[in-house]
Amino acid sequence: MTKVETKEKEKQKKQLDEEVASIKHFVPSPLVFIILFCSGFLAVLSYRDVFSTGKVIFGPRDEAMLRFTKSMQWFTDEKGWKSTQGGFSAIKNETTDGNDMGGFFIRKTAGIMGLTFHLQKLVPVVFQKSDTHWGKDHFNPVLLSSALCNLALAGYYTSNMEDLKDNGAHEMGFAIIAVLLIESFVILGYAISSAVNRMKSTTSKVKLPLGKTPNSVVSRIVARTVAMVSGMVAVIAARDFFYPGEELPFPPYDDIYLEWTGAFIHSPPALSEESIKYGLEAPLHIGEKFISRLMALYALIICFQKLVASFLVRLGTDNSGEIKAKMFWRCQAVGNALLLFTFRVFAMSAKTASLDLRWHLMCIGYETFILGMYSFY
Repeated sequence: MTKVETKEKEKQKKQLDEEVASIKHFVPSPLVFIILFCSGFLAVLSYRDVFSTGKVIFGPRDEAMLRFTKSMQWFTDEKGWKSTQGGFSAIKNETTDGNDMGGFFIRKTAGIMGLTFHLQKLVPVVFQKSDTHWGKDHFNPVLLSSALCNLALAGYYTSNMEDLKDNGAHEMGFAIIAVLLIESFVILGYAISSAVNRMKSTTSKVKLPLGKTPNSVVSRIVARTVAMVSGMVAVIAARDFFYPGEELPFPPYDDIYLEWTGAFIHSPPALSEESIKYGLEAPLHIGEKFISRLMALYALIICFQKLVASFLVRLGTDNSGEIKAKMFWRCQAVGNALLLFTFRVFAMSAKTASLDLRWHLMCIGYETFILGMYSFY
């Protein structure tokens, strides 16, 4: 190696070291602690809803919320460690009016969606990877979209505060609203500050993959898959949130799904047979309606973040789009896998109610495979 080549290499190494030193790698500690506390609290609640539905873990306030949503009927610990305790072993192979497997399915699904959403904030920040840098705005897409979704959740709890208060669950509802708002405003403050500082600095250009431009999506295959699968899920979730109990014309077995999950009971369509049959008792099931719409809202949030990662996140001149997108896809793949497992264990119970979940399993399974393949490999 000639002296000229040696000097050139030393110069390049020095420039690289200076560039690395100028980059702020770690997420600010106050932001980490806020997300760890707020999302950690909400993730624990969702984890409980998935693996021990109906278990009281935060005292009387938590119990009041569980009684309001009527989530305690599947929890029993009479036999100690041999009890099902609201876990997956409590799922029956046959649906009856007494065991309400459709309602159990709604609560498990709501927990999975909530757990996926809150872990999507926690995991990238607490377990920060070596190639993700705070100073390069790698965290902004996931944090900004999560803050907006937090505000949507807080708005939903606020709009139902009167029902929560009438049923003694307002204290837990207020605590959840406060946690969501605090986390949202802290995230927005740090993310906006980071974006402003990033605008003042220069972005180094790197060689992009063949056929790609800075405005290209990270993966067309993931984008198409999410558009097909999550697009359909978003349509059904939007119906469940904005028009619960209203039957859609195109998904197969939609009327059976609404009947199995109890939507016809808590939200009977106007001028229908269900309205005549359940109209008078519908106000008594306001808690079931609340948890059903919460599940739909969480599903909309997850679909929104999948669309953000697949369509709004672009490669950029520094080719950082893949790093940003994978922050979403890793937790979404794990959440999809858990959702796929839940659909599978409820399949037998749903079949006794004439609801065939095979199409649902195939669609979710395909999206899970694609997300997992592109996020971990």
